[in-house]
Amino acid sequence: MKNIYEECPVYKNKLITLRQTSLEDVQELLKCYSDEKAVQFINSDNCEGDNFHYTTIERMRKAIEFWDFSYKKKYFVRWTVIFNETNEKVGTIEMFHRIAEDEFNHYGILRIDLQSKFEVQPVIDEILEIANENFYKAFDVQAILTKAIPEDTQRINSLLQNGYQPINKKVMIYDNYFVNKKNM
Repeated sequence: MKNIYEECPVYKNKLITLRQTSLEDVQELLKCYSDEKAVQFINSDNCEGDNFHYTTIERMRKAIEFWDFSYKKKYFVRWTVIFNETNEKVGTIEMFHRIAEDEFNHYGILRIDLQSKFEVQPVIDEILEIANENFYKAFDVQAILTKAIPEDTQRINSLLQNGYQPINKKVMIYDNYFVNKKNM
């Protein structure tokens, strides 16, 4: 298997395709990050005050440039979520291997950012299917943490049906995390 930071894979299943985010996505991704209904579901924990509510092309461009810089530095990978039926770019996901001096050291963190109309269980199921099948090995982790606030019933239902369980404790200072541990 190739190093994910040397060659970023494209993942595809029935409803969605994930491919590395690039500046060509800026216009369509602004639809996600300017969607006020979607912003409440975006995990901005530990992102230095960025709430991911972007209302201009320039701000969206800066975010994508930062994601590209972070990929080159091997901090995290950001993929654009493409809805296969219409080829719309409907959001992004991020994944990284977390290094910390706590019980969640060497866990993966999965962030899922979707336009509100795509924050539905079938789309989230397919994202989690790709993560569960590929990200443990690609990021060398034994568990994946992801966040879902109580109001996001679509995401919570998807997480529970895909093997994720609430951890019922804080990750750093943040609540509402779910974990899926790799089958040993």
